[in-house]
Amino acid sequence: MRYSRPVPPSNDERSTTRHSVQAVTRRTVALVNALTAAEAATDPSPSPADIAELLRAYGESDPIDLTASDVTDLRAAALLLREVFTAEDVDAAAAALNRLLRRGRGPLRLTSHAGRSPWHPHLDGDDDAPWGEWFLASACLALTLLVWDRQRPPGGVCASSTCENVFTNEGSGPPRRYCSRRCATRERVAAHRRARA
Repeated sequence: MRYSRPVPPSNDERSTTRHSVQAVTRRTVALVNALTAAEAATDPSPSPADIAELLRAYGESDPIDLTASDVTDLRAAALLLREVFTAEDVDAAAAALNRLLRRGRGPLRLTSHAGRSPWHPHLDGDDDAPWGEWFLASACLALTLLVWDRQRPPGGVCASSTCENVFTNEGSGPPRRYCSRRCATRERVAAHRRARA
């Protein structure tokens, strides 16, 4: 299954909120889906250029010079993060996050990247940390805050039998089951056809 391209944030959203918990969580979901789609299907691995384009769409600044090795490291982080999304309940999500947080490379710190961005927290070793380390640390931090704030898993895996995408639970309503309206509609139509048959 090919990952679906997410709707990137607008230019205004990118410049003012790219380091918010919500923005980092959306970037995490997009990267996990893009980097793990090849694991679940016959899709080829995304190229460094594809992942760089996705990072730009979620507000990361140039230069983004990714190598095949960087994409491999990002994919390894994405596979680890998938465990948080597959958690059945908040306790399992917290346990998965605690395992990943123990892998952290640096203490919690604030950075503005020498004044090029708003102040925001980092858990990676430094501002020039490898891409995989940066992704795992920033994603864990955002997902940890969601668990803390909402006291439930931060997201899940699409319930559609034809989709493996992860998604985030945004808002305080009931937990989602599908990654998109398209998947939810496809499953409702399939259930309707089975019922009529």
